[in-house]
Amino acid sequence: MSVEIGQTISHYRILEKIGSGGMASVYKAEDIYLKRPVALKFLPPLMTINKETRKRFINEAKSASLLDHPNICTIFEINSTDDDELFIAMAYYEGETLDKMILKGPFEVQRTINIAIQIAEGLTKAHEKGIIHRDIKPANIMVTSDGIVKILDFGLAKLSDHTALTRTGTMLGTVNYMSPEQASGEKVDQRSDIWSLGVLLYEMFNGYPPFKSDNEQATVYAILNKDPQPLSNVPEYIERIIHKSLTKDIKNRYQDIREFIKDLKAKSAPDISLPVRENSIVVLPFSDYSSKKENEYFSDGLTEEIITDLSKVRNLLVISRGSAMTYKDTNKKVKEIGKELNVRYALEGSVRKAGNDLRISAQLIDTQNDTHIWAEKYNGTLEDIFDIQEKVSRSIVDALQLKLTPQEDKRLAKRPIKNIQAYDCYMRARQESWLFTPDALGRALGYLKNGLEIIGENALLFAGMGYVYAQCVNLGLDMETNITKAREYAEKALALDPDSAEAHIALGILSQFLGGDTRGEITHFRKALSINPGDIHALAWLGVSLGNVGKINEERLIHNNLRQIDPLTPMSRAGSGMVALYEGNGAEGVEGFYDWFRLEPQNPASVFFFTLALVYAGRSEEATKIIDQNIHTDWEDNFTKQSLLVKYCAEKNTQKIEDLVSGEFEKTLRHDTQTNYFASALFANAGMKNKALEFLEQAVDNGFINYPLMAEKDPLLHGVRGTERFKRLMTKVKYEWENFDV
Repeated sequence: MSVEIGQTISHYRILEKIGSGGMASVYKAEDIYLKRPVALKFLPPLMTINKETRKRFINEAKSASLLDHPNICTIFEINSTDDDELFIAMAYYEGETLDKMILKGPFEVQRTINIAIQIAEGLTKAHEKGIIHRDIKPANIMVTSDGIVKILDFGLAKLSDHTALTRTGTMLGTVNYMSPEQASGEKVDQRSDIWSLGVLLYEMFNGYPPFKSDNEQATVYAILNKDPQPLSNVPEYIERIIHKSLTKDIKNRYQDIREFIKDLKAKSAPDISLPVRENSIVVLPFSDYSSKKENEYFSDGLTEEIITDLSKVRNLLVISRGSAMTYKDTNKKVKEIGKELNVRYALEGSVRKAGNDLRISAQLIDTQNDTHIWAEKYNGTLEDIFDIQEKVSRSIVDALQLKLTPQEDKRLAKRPIKNIQAYDCYMRARQESWLFTPDALGRALGYLKNGLEIIGENALLFAGMGYVYAQCVNLGLDMETNITKAREYAEKALALDPDSAEAHIALGILSQFLGGDTRGEITHFRKALSINPGDIHALAWLGVSLGNVGKINEERLIHNNLRQIDPLTPMSRAGSGMVALYEGNGAEGVEGFYDWFRLEPQNPASVFFFTLALVYAGRSEEATKIIDQNIHTDWEDNFTKQSLLVKYCAEKNTQKIEDLVSGEFEKTLRHDTQTNYFASALFANAGMKNKALEFLEQAVDNGFINYPLMAEKDPLLHGVRGTERFKRLMTKVKYEWENFDV
């Protein structure tokens, strides 16, 4: 039977549908006798025919009804409809499931411990009754509005003293959370639930489970053969608990859930906070102490250069310029800043520049106890600035007892520009380039050209020119001319200095826009990161490149790293949204992009990605309203036009689509690999099959080979998947995707 809103089943009036999955559909209802809300869980009609499934569903109710515990969902009754369709009446809770909470970002230590202990307490009760849950995962954990954890769905529970409904050799559960013995189809006991809880604990800290791969087979292989990546943002004792929970040899795992609880409670005092990463630092904006405050660009430039120097040290986590600059002119204490950023050290400094004379002070502070590690004052002239920068960087390296590789030592000693006037031009250009507007990029080019006139050929200035021209391409400005100039200057920079990270980033961006050389673009971004491991631009662009070729797990790791380095910049928070879009998951995409849009609603880029995710989530009307409220149709930048494309395709306004997709904007769409693909998906969703397939073929030619997304995951491509043209294209894409390796 079909369940309809307003229908009365037994003594329950259906109010709304609140969830569905492979095993059941769940509705909110009102108990008309007791006047209380309940949740009714129904098996899909076809599944009631299966006697084994029906028997398992009944056993769920029977086994779960034996359990009376604050952390386990309360079962009221098992019943059936007039059509003999089974349902369970359960308590209804206001709150949020853990999978949705995890999307908002990693949890703090104390919150994670509190949730994990409550789950473990509920499992203790189940295990005492001989019941194994077998499907502990975030979607089966509800946290109520008052913070109480409820374990849901004992649909895969197995009574240890009854005949198993699942034969040995058969897998039941959710692959990412399966224990090795469960993944192998072997007999399981309570230690399998402990493994799943260990996976969940890892995910609450990291944002994704430890063994997730591109497909189930790869995930099972990882569970059976690989160790999870270590977590860098948790206390040592938490790492030990996770390690013991995820031990593949079941004899060395926690043998009883109460041991797990004991270890968690031993360290769960309310004052526990996220531990700092020992080798981590934020370089706070240097203060401009000049009389007229006319040297702010110089102070900010010095801050950026020290960040760049320190970022070249692989064993040091350095907070990015973007996040560090949010503390400019702040009244916050260093200890508070350290806690917010989860870093151990902070560098504070000031600059007094009068003509050619400089006075710079710097002090390294331990944020945990607000004590000074060292403090120094440097007097000199502008010509001494490079020596001062190096002295500051090396003082930090020495204070933290970091060992430099020969390459790192060489890079710290490097003097990219000998002429201080030319260097002044470079620093002014960098200040402008961060604004990322056509006018600002134009001013940046002017400063760089002035620098070249002063000093002649120079790798740093050439790389700066290449990067700024590449960003002009990114904005869709005079594409053909700027592509040529970006390549020309980046190649000039590399001819003078093969270790120019900025030049490699510029060439990587160009490769992504021009398409056809995906390996080349990834190689350029990775080369930039080998030179400067903390370069957020290289990380962000590499993440996009990996998504284009369907390397989703690698992309997820990149975005996780980016968020650690650049936690406060709104755009860096959008990594999970980008990963979700590359998996065709609109709901998670909306969650991922929301913070960026909320903080920068007038930024056309944030509007584009947020509304694109809304369309993927089936919320096109909301998308068009947001675009109407935040986008001005007379703006000429690419992201504004892409937002309008989202709107017109959502409205299926083919005439406006055709008018928009012409001239320079069409060239941009066809050049930009990522935008090319999403345009094809939007066209398909608007019913424009031929245009969708044309752009999809172009995207593939440009190197977009995310086969899982195209072949089945992208909901917008549903209308073209049945065509012979699409099937032929997927044959090509599958081969390239399966054989792509970098």
